[in-house]
Amino acid sequence: MIRPTAPKAAGIVLVGLAALALAGCGNKRELKPAPGHGLPPAPYGREQSRGADALLKAPIQAKPDRNVELRSRSQEREDDPFDLPPEE
Repeated sequence: MIRPTAPKAAGIVLVGLAALALAGCGNKRELKPAPGHGLPPAPYGREQSRGADALLKAPIQAKPDRNVELRSRSQEREDDPFDLPPEE
């Protein structure tokens, strides 16, 4: 019995076209404000406003680097002065 290969080939073509369509979604270009809208005004003390790409970058205060010190051995916990028993 011979199986038809047309549905299998059509599926491969359909998947290929879908992948090609999704590849176009990653288009990178300079950001611009929507028509009829402008960028926010420059902050006090700055002469000119920053561009759209610069406004999207988070300042270092908003996203600080993590400084996590891993413990290499077991250590006793210090007393917590705020760990009080419940009131009766």
